[in-house]
Amino acid sequence: MLIAVCSVAVFKRMQLPPILAYLFAGVLAGPQLLGLYSHPQEMHLLAEVGIVFLLFSLGLEFSLPKLLAMRSLVFGVGFGQMALTTGVFTLIPYLFGIPLSAAVIIGGALALSSTAIVIKQANEMGILNNRRTQLAISILLFQDLAVVPFLIAIPLLAQSGENSIALALGGALLKGIFVVALLMSIGKWVLPWVFREVAKTRTDELFVLTTILIALLAGGLTYYFGLSMALGAFLAGMMLGESQYKYQLEADIRPFRDILMGLFFITVGMQLDLTVLWHELFTIVFGVIGLMACKVVLVRICAAMVKSDSLDAWSAGFKLCQIGEFSFVIAALATTHEVLSNQQSSLIVSMGVISMALTPWLMTNSLALAKKIVTKPLSPDVTSHFSQQTRLQQHVVICGFGRVGQSVARMLKMEGIPFVAIDIDPVRVQESRNAGEPVIFGDASQKDILTNASVTSAKLVLVTFDEAIKAKQVISATHQISADCDVMVRTKRDYQLESLYNAGANQVVPELQEGSLMLISQVLHYAGVPMSRILKRVRAERKGRYDHLHGFYPGETTEISYGTEDKLEFIHAVVVAEDAACIGKRLSEIDFSRMRVKVKGLRRSGTELIDPSGEAELQPHDVLVIAGKPRRVERAERKLLEDV
Repeated sequence: MLIAVCSVAVFKRMQLPPILAYLFAGVLAGPQLLGLYSHPQEMHLLAEVGIVFLLFSLGLEFSLPKLLAMRSLVFGVGFGQMALTTGVFTLIPYLFGIPLSAAVIIGGALALSSTAIVIKQANEMGILNNRRTQLAISILLFQDLAVVPFLIAIPLLAQSGENSIALALGGALLKGIFVVALLMSIGKWVLPWVFREVAKTRTDELFVLTTILIALLAGGLTYYFGLSMALGAFLAGMMLGESQYKYQLEADIRPFRDILMGLFFITVGMQLDLTVLWHELFTIVFGVIGLMACKVVLVRICAAMVKSDSLDAWSAGFKLCQIGEFSFVIAALATTHEVLSNQQSSLIVSMGVISMALTPWLMTNSLALAKKIVTKPLSPDVTSHFSQQTRLQQHVVICGFGRVGQSVARMLKMEGIPFVAIDIDPVRVQESRNAGEPVIFGDASQKDILTNASVTSAKLVLVTFDEAIKAKQVISATHQISADCDVMVRTKRDYQLESLYNAGANQVVPELQEGSLMLISQVLHYAGVPMSRILKRVRAERKGRYDHLHGFYPGETTEISYGTEDKLEFIHAVVVAEDAACIGKRLSEIDFSRMRVKVKGLRRSGTELIDPSGEAELQPHDVLVIAGKPRRVERAERKLLEDV
């Protein structure tokens, strides 16, 4: 882990993806260099759990409506690219005498591209929604789906031998149909009830543990039937991908997935045979060049079959010409089951490392390279039919969809202002979603949940729940994602006003004070005060953070519960006796700030001075009105009268 942390930090500065850093860390820690693990398979089982979580996350992203909207590209260009590229790269090693089972696995591994790198780089470049990137994403989506049959077939190929590939795949298909039917039944009738009951407990730990347990149980079920653990995890994720818990599940599983996937790629790096790399250096380098050039051309040919724009097709080809992270998964699994040799796996890993290292540059220059091939002018880049048509812009994110949140949502809807709400109550979310409200189930203080609510393009984040600690976490997470997004916080009282402002809130609205302001506005209106003056006074109070509304005179019925005595602010009248210690002192000479109280007024001979001057000198029988926390007011009175 120490090597991995240092490697990721260095590679990040070099603008290289973390996957390469993990591979590099694995090479360093492997048996041929530092030798921390002479047998990398010691960590393989734990690392394989990373694949389970990775495919579980992939399943959460799998959306049947999205797939249907993209079917012409996914099942047209995507299927064509996968089939044609796999066929070409299967034929080449087969002609060199490699067994057919190994050749098929090599062809499939080389046909895949890096979903993680392409999506991440496109998102950072802001080109995720243009035609060229969408064409690449449609191919990546089919590739991700095509990984599953390979993961099913590899253990069966190892058992059956190369002469019964069709039989192995047929058996896998029958088992797969049974397991899919079983898991789908569980997903439809059992899992929604399980997560509904777990969510009702409002216990974060239980929700996380249940998520991990479901992924592992699904993987264990498919493993029991002789299939890949990853298949079960993918199906479990797909079953939950359409549920209201999708975003929270993804946020909860991500830390475990990232850590264990990092560990997996470290074990892949450990399996890299440096001797093969050194002796086959020219073969690897020329192989990478030939591989990338061939994949670019094959993407162009497949895109032409569905009459895609040539410039878009070439650009997408340059984006997808590397070897993907799932290629390492397939190579490692095939090596474990002895379908591929260590040398063949090392060649794939070596070529993958080099091609991935070139990907950031190719992504940046893909359009420029495509323009050198295609001389026609660039057509207007309009969004495709399968992009996010309802992508939110300048909307309001409502954190908490209770009474206040729903009231705000109704007013926004009446004004035609888009919004999306986040709530942790499963019953409320289900009721709201059934009514067509745009509500996400999840913890609004988690960055993944806020990201899925499109905070980066939001105009305002509104926190409606009265939990100061959680509100501060939402403020922090929001500003980490988007420094320009304003955050408004609603709270019942003004106890946490300053701390919320210090946490970064742009506006804090205490419900009690705002209710008082509305009542005051009505009273002043009925008393004949012009509306312009009323509005000016209301704005002044808000700007002054409700200064004139703080504090109250306590009475016999005033209740002070435990824990609130340091939050309430009392107003108290101190009668200056003839022998008081403060007589003859100017107000400016008395350190009220040290006493941590404020002077609210001064009465003398029946006349009230609301804002007394600092030069006012205290005299016997004056009434000094001070405000502050109960204990501070008591200590200040004793100080003024007795100077103790």
